[in-house]
Amino acid sequence: MPAARVSPADYIRERFTLAPLSFRPDIALYRPTPQSGLISFLAQRGRADDPPYWAYAWAGGAALAVHLAQHPEIVANKTVLDFGAGSGLVGIAAAKAQAAKVWALETDPLALAAMTLNAEANGVALAPWSGSAVPAVDLILAGDIFYDAAVASHTLPILQAEALATTVLVGDPFRRDLPLDHLDLLAEYRVPDMGGGAPVRAGVFALRPPNIGNAR
Repeated sequence: MPAARVSPADYIRERFTLAPLSFRPDIALYRPTPQSGLISFLAQRGRADDPPYWAYAWAGGAALAVHLAQHPEIVANKTVLDFGAGSGLVGIAAAKAQAAKVWALETDPLALAAMTLNAEANGVALAPWSGSAVPAVDLILAGDIFYDAAVASHTLPILQAEALATTVLVGDPFRRDLPLDHLDLLAEYRVPDMGGGAPVRAGVFALRPPNIGNAR
């Protein structure tokens, strides 16, 4: 059957490999191999220019996942939002740390398919959030959301507004567009990027509310 006629969920099940992560062996994700035909799959759907961020475990999410394993009290018995969920790694890590409920904010249908399959494979539940506003939660976790200037300029004000009433934790491997003037570094980890390769330096940060110790 041509790849374009296969549903995203069926494609991921059939062509990706479900394997544990080196930095969180208790979490397994569906990930592509050179034989998965991912580029062709995306091209046939008119998505050739869209980075398949949902197909990999990126370093920022990896840092958050490690941080939650070491500090499960951060999310235990709390409602949590995985902001820009992608593969669902961060939300899965929160659920495994006994979060009361994990919402996942993600608009890409391919990511939603991957996130759902990954959550099922790990025996946890992520609740997709489709509301126009961010849900009321105890904690927001945001991994790898400052990957370019345009996305950073759009996302930062949204999260800062939420930080007035909710703790916002950010995971990122110190990318160029990370708004360090608005963040407090909580921890650093050496984790692989894209789920493999040599470890890179990545941080977990607390986002400050606007006008509290921020550069102007």
